[in-house]
Amino acid sequence: MRYEGVVYRPPSEAGSLLIQATIGCPHNQCTFCGMYKEKLFRIRSVADIKEDLNQAQKVYRNTVETLFFPDGNTILMKTSDLVEIIHYANETFPSLQRITMYGSSKYILRKSEEELLLLQKSGLTRIHSGMESGDDIVLKRICKGASAEETIIAGCKVKKAGIELSEYVMLGIGGKERSMDHAQNSAEVLNQINPDFIRLRTFIPMAGTQLYEEYRQDAFGLLSAHEALRETRLFIASLEVTSMLYSDHHSNYAYVNGRLPAAKEEMLQTIDHLLTLPEEQFRPPEVGNL
Repeated sequence: MRYEGVVYRPPSEAGSLLIQATIGCPHNQCTFCGMYKEKLFRIRSVADIKEDLNQAQKVYRNTVETLFFPDGNTILMKTSDLVEIIHYANETFPSLQRITMYGSSKYILRKSEEELLLLQKSGLTRIHSGMESGDDIVLKRICKGASAEETIIAGCKVKKAGIELSEYVMLGIGGKERSMDHAQNSAEVLNQINPDFIRLRTFIPMAGTQLYEEYRQDAFGLLSAHEALRETRLFIASLEVTSMLYSDHHSNYAYVNGRLPAAKEEMLQTIDHLLTLPEEQFRPPEVGNL
C-alpha cells in the first residue's frame, strides 16, 4: 500500500484497512483544522486504488473485515468510481463487513438521493461527518462550508439512503461567547437528523491554524474544564435522539458513552459529579499539537 503524508482516521477505524482514495481535503478552509495543510487535494485513480487493494490482499489475505477510505471527503469522488472501488474491495476481501469514508455536509449535498442509495447498495456502510456545530454563527466563523440547515438536509439524505451516519461535534468550538448557543443548536440539528452515532471531540487550538492565532491574540475564549463540562451537559440534556453517543477521544473531560435516551440520565449524573471536583484536578486546556 502507498500512503502520502500523514493519514488520519477516526478512532473507531483503528482496526480497519486504510486505503487512500483521495489525497488531502477539497475544502481545507476550516479555521480549526491543520490536518491537510501540507497536501494539495487530488483524487487517486481507480487503477491505483485497486492496485493498493491487491497489495493489501497479499499481506492480509482474507482477514480484512473493515475498510476505511481516507483522506478528507472521499465522498466527493464520482459516484461511478466509488461504486467501482467498493465492489472491487468486496470482491478482494470476502470477509468485509464494513466500508466507510469521510464526508462533510458540503460534499454529501452534491450527491443525489439516487446516488447515495446506489452507494449503499454497492456496499458503503458508513459516512463519518464532522458537523462540528449546529450554530450558524459558529459554522460561519470556522468556515465549515455548510449551514445548520444544510447539515440537516445532508444528514437526512444519508439516513434515507440506509447508510450509517456518524456525526462529530466539537465541544468548545464556539468559545466562551457561543458556548451555550453552540450546545443547544448542535443538539437541535442532531434531533432533526437522528444519526446512528454522535461522537464528541473537545476543541484544541492547533499550531498553524487560524483559530490558534485567534486564541493567541485573545480573540477566542478557550473553555476551562468546568466550562466544557457544562457545555457538554447542556448538549446531552438537549438531545432527543436514539443515537449511540461516544466520548471516544482523549481531548474530552467526560467519558460518557451509551445509547440515548436510555443512557442520558447516567451521563448527566456523571457530568454532575465531575463538576463537583476542583477544576485543578482536570488537565489544563490543551494547546498546540495532538
